[in-house]
Amino acid sequence: MIHPTAIVHPGARLGEGVSVGAYSIIGEHVEIGDNTWVGPHAVISGHTRIGRDNRIFQFSSLGEVPQDKKYAGEPTRLEIGDRNTIREFCTLNLGTSQDVGVTRIGNDNWVMAYVHVAHDCQIGNQTIFANNATLAGHVTVDDYAILGGFTGVHQFCHIGAHCITGISSVITMDVPPYMTVGGNPTAPHGINSEGLKRRGFSSDAILALRRAYKTLYKSGLSLADAKLALQEQSLAFPEIALLLEFLDKSTRGIIR
Repeated sequence: MIHPTAIVHPGARLGEGVSVGAYSIIGEHVEIGDNTWVGPHAVISGHTRIGRDNRIFQFSSLGEVPQDKKYAGEPTRLEIGDRNTIREFCTLNLGTSQDVGVTRIGNDNWVMAYVHVAHDCQIGNQTIFANNATLAGHVTVDDYAILGGFTGVHQFCHIGAHCITGISSVITMDVPPYMTVGGNPTAPHGINSEGLKRRGFSSDAILALRRAYKTLYKSGLSLADAKLALQEQSLAFPEIALLLEFLDKSTRGIIR
């Protein structure tokens, strides 16, 4: 299932049922899992490991060296999980030795055209990146987050689970879980209630998260006092515990 015009290095490891389209290039240190489809004119290089049942569309570049002047050829990695869709002209770079040395993308992610994922980013599962979403280096995106088209994320930012960003959002601080955010600079606009409904959150849990949002953003409390109030609310609703954990770990500060 390798097109005769494709160039696959003899050292590359391809699983059963892998398909490689016309004029695509697969490098020496690439590993691709079973039943993954690589379209035409794709380039997969570097120390890149890709799981099974992925779909990688034409003109994407995966595993190329990071856009970091400090990179000096270290054998850093790109790891991609299972059942991801990566559309046209996406660029997913290797990690750097200044961080964990690996850029990771989890499972079941939907990555639309022209998305850029820079070095050392850590992306969870079931995320959606709309066209032209761009992550600078060292960004973390948790499960089920949705980035609107042309969203730009500053390096070292953390995007929490179940968030959604509006089109052309400019994110320079951490975004707590469950939030709807947008604008430049990015501002909060309530919780992602529709997304939570679709993922099976109960009406009581969604109501509790709305109260948590008001505590964090509308009560006039300092962040420290808001966290104390959220601790009480989390006793009845474990969903709020995820929010508290995020706030405790934030290093850049949250949008507020």
